[in-house]
Amino acid sequence: MKQKMGDVQKIRRDFPILHRKVHGKPLVYLDNAATTQKPRPVIDAISKYYEEYNANVHRGIHALAEEATAAYEGARSRVAEFIGARNSAEIIFTRGTTEAINLVAYSWGEKFLKKGDTVLLTLMEHHSNLVPWQLLAQRKGLNLEFIPVTAEGYLEDPEGMIRRLRPKLVAFTHVSNVLGTVNPVRKLIEFAQTLNPRPYTLIDGAQAMAHLPVNVAELGCDFYAFSSHKMMGPTGVGVLWGKKEILEEMPPFLAGGEMIREVFLRESSFKDIPHKFEAGTPHISGVIGLGAAVDYLSALGMENIRRSEEKVLEYAFKKLEAVPGLTIYGPRNSADRGGVIAFNVAGIHPHDLATVLDQDGVAIRSGNHCAMPLHTHFKINASARASFAFYNTKEEIDILAEGIERAKKLLKI
Repeated sequence: MKQKMGDVQKIRRDFPILHRKVHGKPLVYLDNAATTQKPRPVIDAISKYYEEYNANVHRGIHALAEEATAAYEGARSRVAEFIGARNSAEIIFTRGTTEAINLVAYSWGEKFLKKGDTVLLTLMEHHSNLVPWQLLAQRKGLNLEFIPVTAEGYLEDPEGMIRRLRPKLVAFTHVSNVLGTVNPVRKLIEFAQTLNPRPYTLIDGAQAMAHLPVNVAELGCDFYAFSSHKMMGPTGVGVLWGKKEILEEMPPFLAGGEMIREVFLRESSFKDIPHKFEAGTPHISGVIGLGAAVDYLSALGMENIRRSEEKVLEYAFKKLEAVPGLTIYGPRNSADRGGVIAFNVAGIHPHDLATVLDQDGVAIRSGNHCAMPLHTHFKINASARASFAFYNTKEEIDILAEGIERAKKLLKI
């Protein structure tokens, strides 16, 4: 597959679900921040595994097991290359970003954080990068601190907060799943590295990986977490990337088969990374599907994807800002924003708006988007969210805007 980003209709033909109808209307899928749709090469790769070489990995010497292992480990190598990792052993497969962050909290955090240490987060974090640290703080007596967010959706004085608080860990999102804010990840990491002792850094990349070029070696972070289902791959698979020297010092997260070297009745020894962190039978087909998704994104080119989505985002701003009573949250500059627009329409609850739009075949998200503290900060209970991918079109934005106007008339707003 080698498509040009300018030919969106050809790209859309790779996605079977985009050609179905909902309530008799063509599907307009604008819920990509929750999960992206899957192209035919990903679907075919998963089907091929089950049809041709379905077997467990790492454990057999028969032909099917060897083919499955080669495909599984081949996906690990391609993911490593895709994100600029130095070594494929730094790629740990998990069930998603949530489990990847929990792995760091329960393994690295339990071993290296002590009572009184500070973990610095931001007010825009997804619950997946908040609740694990709350639980760890309760168990170990840690201090949780938070970088504020401005009314425009940017982090407020993050460098000053890092300098004053001297945290042991700074953990923050690359792209906000509500505000769309693209945080200055590299700049903040470079600043953190000037301090002595330097804080460790963990980046939640769930909303960045399918939309921005990401190179972990260039970023310089210690951990980077992301999910397959938000980057054209299957659900139930995620990745934790960590620096090799740090991962090697961390104890196992889960225990059982596959991750052991030797087992005795009262003690065991464990394999080297990455297998030390991958207990039990993994989501083999999902990892193979993720490998296919990485191939698909690589063929399009992440720089091309970013430019394409910026154009759709700018058009969406133009159409939505023209709707009376509609409030957009987060940066207005597309260069500072991922393909996410959270908004509210005066007098309409987001759930009601999403219900009306669904009747038009338009799929958006409504609620707090697993970011309750951020919504509390902006003094709103919920918001509607339209989120875009490279297969979305300006015509779909028109349908969204028309649907919002129809909702206002229907609900007499």
